Amino acid sequence: MNMAEALNLGCVCRTLDSGLLRDQLESRPALRGLADDVASGRPNLFSATPVFISARDHALLEGSVAALHRASTLPGFRAAAMERAPAIAALGFGPQGVFMGYDFHISEAGPRLIEINTNAGGALLHAAAARAHRACCEPKGEMFSFPFDLDTLDANWIAMFHAEWNAQRGGTPLRSIAIVDDAPSQQYLAPEFRMARELFLAHGIQAVVADPGELQWRGGRLWHSGLPAGMPVDMVYNRLTDFDFSASSHAGLRDAYTSGAAVVTPHPRAHALHADKRNLVELGNGELLASWGVSCEDRELLAATVPAASLVTAENADMLWARRRQLFFKPAGGYGSKGAYRGDKLTRRVWSEIVAGGYIAQALVAPSERMVDVGGEATRLKLDVRAYAYAGRIQLLAARTYSGQTTNFRTPGGGFSPVVVLPSNSTPQACC
Repeated sequence: MNMAEALNLGCVCRTLDSGLLRDQLESRPALRGLADDVASGRPNLFSATPVFISARDHALLEGSVAALHRASTLPGFRAAAMERAPAIAALGFGPQGVFMGYDFHISEAGPRLIEINTNAGGALLHAAAARAHRACCEPKGEMFSFPFDLDTLDANWIAMFHAEWNAQRGGTPLRSIAIVDDAPSQQYLAPEFRMARELFLAHGIQAVVADPGELQWRGGRLWHSGLPAGMPVDMVYNRLTDFDFSASSHAGLRDAYTSGAAVVTPHPRAHALHADKRNLVELGNGELLASWGVSCEDRELLAATVPAASLVTAENADMLWARRRQLFFKPAGGYGSKGAYRGDKLTRRVWSEIVAGGYIAQALVAPSERMVDVGGEATRLKLDVRAYAYAGRIQLLAARTYSGQTTNFRTPGGGFSPVVVLPSNSTPQACC
């Protein structure tokens, strides 16, 4: 057991300062009341306990995210992804996609990629909570250091949105952003939409939170009544899970995107290149990656961090059923663990739906665990680590602790946990 594992299982520490968390969530006057909103409607959003990882695992996370991004830029990879993607994904206007999410389990051998998401939520919320842990851990010095400067994240995220804008619009000023999701006020992460709006406003960008039905497509521009008169929507920060904008209620957004009238990020092309689960099959195929020009170093990184996966077909169904206890099954276009199943939990009825098509089988990687204090009792929870990244560079790490088959925010004592990277020469000490 390495030092990170020993601390995760032996250090039942609570480092979240609730008063500091309130200050962070309500850091701008327009966000007053947000902390109460989170506490009343989302009591398990934030864990009071940090998660530890080793310096080696941190380096592997950084290296693998960069390698995954580099692979996605190669012509061979892109051709394979586009061949199975909807037609709208062929459109490429320049933007890469904000807030990519790379989700990992930390195994004994190191981090293993579980999935990639193009509209990964929670970064702003987690950053606020991570800042509320810092005061407790800083006195311990180097051992309890965060891997990123939390105070520069807002500036980095604004720069990311400007980079997306400039990739499509050049030096034209970015004036307005619509943060778009279906029924945004009803979404579990709705508080983050408010935070994003205030972040944009604080940096001189007009912003609204909008349902797609509130957007108007007229005169070759996208409009929203919440913006100043005469100001169209320049950019859409897209949080929809309709990844190809095929729903009839999203027709206006689709027209604005396909015409290039609005810069949309993330977008259908990004989903096809990164988040389609079928990509995981190819990312675990070293020979195929070599034929596409993936470097030897990157192939080694991907071999170490991407579990083997295969498409579920009628031809291999019997073999996969026999091996189901060692596998996890996911729909190609899934998100948020919807329709995903551990093989050892499968029924014959569900199996028939999986075999009908659209699923991959991924080698099962058991999550590591974190001991937390729940009502005065030490309780083991599972954990995963999400890397929020842009253009292959990690901006923020967030752990999510939970119980059950997949990640959720319903577990007492669980939720977003800050990730503490231990220095390579760390030795056992008392925890904070």
